[in-house]
Amino acid sequence: MTRQGFVFAAGAAAFSILVAAGMQITTSSPAYCQDQPKRTYPQSSQSKMSFREDVMPIFVGRCVACHQAGGEGTQKSGLDLSSYAGVMKGTKFGPMVIPGDPESSSLMALLDWRVSPEIRMPHGKKQLSTCDRDAIRAWIREGAKDN
Repeated sequence: MTRQGFVFAAGAAAFSILVAAGMQITTSSPAYCQDQPKRTYPQSSQSKMSFREDVMPIFVGRCVACHQAGGEGTQKSGLDLSSYAGVMKGTKFGPMVIPGDPESSSLMALLDWRVSPEIRMPHGKKQLSTCDRDAIRAWIREGAKDN
């Protein structure tokens, strides 16, 4: 292999690794949402949405890269989405979740893009799917429990 061919191959390999490393795992796709049972709200007084099973995987897949200790989003806003305590603590500007009231919760306003484009979340990326936003909304509506 010539030196030029080797350099090209090495560059291509490095680029492939960077692309793979930069990919984010998402928790939903249209197929995932279609596989989930349709929920009608409000449900019974017993909570059906789980923070650990339904909400945290969304945060890990789409939010925690920036909103964790030392992350850019946490440094700017104070919001740490890597734990229940962090979510409920909110930001340096105030609470993000109002248990029982998703429409008044700042978290949903940011995720639903009901705010100015500069602060929509996830910042500079594709909006969370309707399925993911509805899961978070349902969890908040059901009281935003640590379950």
